Amino acid sequence: MRETKQPSPRRVLAVASGGGHWIQLQRIMPAFDQHERVFVTTLEGYRQDVAPARFYRVRDANIRSKLALLVVAAQIAWILLRERPDIVVSTGAAPGYFAIRLGRLLGARTIWLDSIANAEELSLSGQKIGRHADLWLTQWPHLARPEGPYYAGAVL
Repeated sequence: MRETKQPSPRRVLAVASGGGHWIQLQRIMPAFDQHERVFVTTLEGYRQDVAPARFYRVRDANIRSKLALLVVAAQIAWILLRERPDIVVSTGAAPGYFAIRLGRLLGARTIWLDSIANAEELSLSGQKIGRHADLWLTQWPHLARPEGPYYAGAVL
């Protein structure tokens, strides 16, 4: 009888802004239990949620703060170069957008799960990231499209 070989553990960079994005990210993390997980978010207080995993805090930013977006992009680039993840997963928003875009350039597989809070339309980040993510998901069946995002259920 042949022994089935388990896939080797990968390094997963899990990225989300604070609040609901972070909560949803935490709810999908059991899917990555067999992998090494590294977390990035905008609030230092979340460090205790994921200890002893490595944790990075980045600046919070949005479309109205262009300079802050540049700072976040630079912070994410530094983290990616330091961690060299195999997989980047995000539930949004700006830090996740940059992590997906830059992570893919470095050869990581990427997963974007748009926030369940966006019930009527995809988030701005979700709309912009779709063609750059290897797997693009929505939590609302009526927002799914054949070309993506895809619906595979909700995490709340």
